[in-house]
Amino acid sequence: MQEKKIIDRFIRYVKVDSQSDPESTTTPSTEKQWDIIHLLVDELKEIGLSEVEVDEYGYIMATLPSNVSHEVPTIGFIAHYDTSPDFSGANVNPQFVYNYDGGDIVLNEKENIVLSSTYFPDLKKYVGQTIITTDGLSLLGADDKAGVAEIVSAMEYLLEHPQIQHGKIRIAFTPDEEIGKGPHKFDVAKFGAQWAYTMDGSHIGELEYESFNAAGAKIHIKGKGVHPGTAKGRMINSILIANELIGALPENEIPQRTEGREGFFHVLGIKGDVEDTYINLIIRDHDRKKFNARKELLHTVVKDLQKLYKDAVFELEVEDQYYNMREKIEPVIHIVEIAEQAMKEVGVTPVIQAIRGGTDGAQLSFKGLPCPNIFAGGVNFHGKYEYLPVPSLFKAIDVIVKIAELTAAKKK
Repeated sequence: MQEKKIIDRFIRYVKVDSQSDPESTTTPSTEKQWDIIHLLVDELKEIGLSEVEVDEYGYIMATLPSNVSHEVPTIGFIAHYDTSPDFSGANVNPQFVYNYDGGDIVLNEKENIVLSSTYFPDLKKYVGQTIITTDGLSLLGADDKAGVAEIVSAMEYLLEHPQIQHGKIRIAFTPDEEIGKGPHKFDVAKFGAQWAYTMDGSHIGELEYESFNAAGAKIHIKGKGVHPGTAKGRMINSILIANELIGALPENEIPQRTEGREGFFHVLGIKGDVEDTYINLIIRDHDRKKFNARKELLHTVVKDLQKLYKDAVFELEVEDQYYNMREKIEPVIHIVEIAEQAMKEVGVTPVIQAIRGGTDGAQLSFKGLPCPNIFAGGVNFHGKYEYLPVPSLFKAIDVIVKIAELTAAKKK
């Protein structure tokens, strides 16, 4: 493969601001996502894919036709083109670190922003490699434009090398994954694959088919504002009640104190005044029973505070976002085994683990499209310390090509 062409493709994608917006009611959630949609549609046509189309919601689909005469399952590869609303995706200015020496990387000397190998020890995995970083003023967008670039490049490679046998391959690029809405309007029947892979993992080798069960919660606390000089027995300070509510949740069951399959409550935001305070939080757990227990605990905490503060008003909304895709993928575990074999055959050590998060694949699996997740190579997503080791980008492409080849070979 032409390495420079692939890197240039990735850089071209990340320079397009396609940040999503959780407060929006449209799909895509931001108008600017259409900029990368149009770019991708044109590029897919240019490389020679068939059935390239985009619907009114920004879902891009295309086909690489089968080049074998025997029957092969139709498989798919999926990535999202939006970037996180948590950090700016505008004016992305990628920097290259060649032959990384294992030390700190200065992202922005003027602002004294440093990618520390002490604070981020995973950096040392990539000593000697070329690493693409931010300039410290935006995120990079490897989540998930690395995945997009990998899928496009793999399809282009297969088109240019017809001697590699493969069945029909469907690809899709989706909006709004970062705000949990990526699969909401994804037409699984139209996509027409028996299974698919999201290219949305992090470190090289990651292969995941177990995700969190996830819910979002919004709490509105209505207090009573009274002049502080005459407030005794009358004022109800909703801010203080909100602090009490947060303090009633298990103090060690938060993201920064959990790992592996440990679940958590995560307060995303709190804003308000004496009379009205709003809390936005998420609930995560790999175990469905523990997940349900967490939701019940939140309801109990709110009920208890309502009893304590009878003149306050509490409004609680809890909405499930996605479920652990393991229960849908285990019955078809061979699709994970194909990906595992593909990694081994291209020299990548598979790292099978549970996702401490979610991907489009979690929701798609419950919509009838089993969808394990494969590494895209980026690290430290959603912020200025995001980076992408270039060899991981290339290896992900190799894995896609090999999965296509193995799927065809298994059905001969």
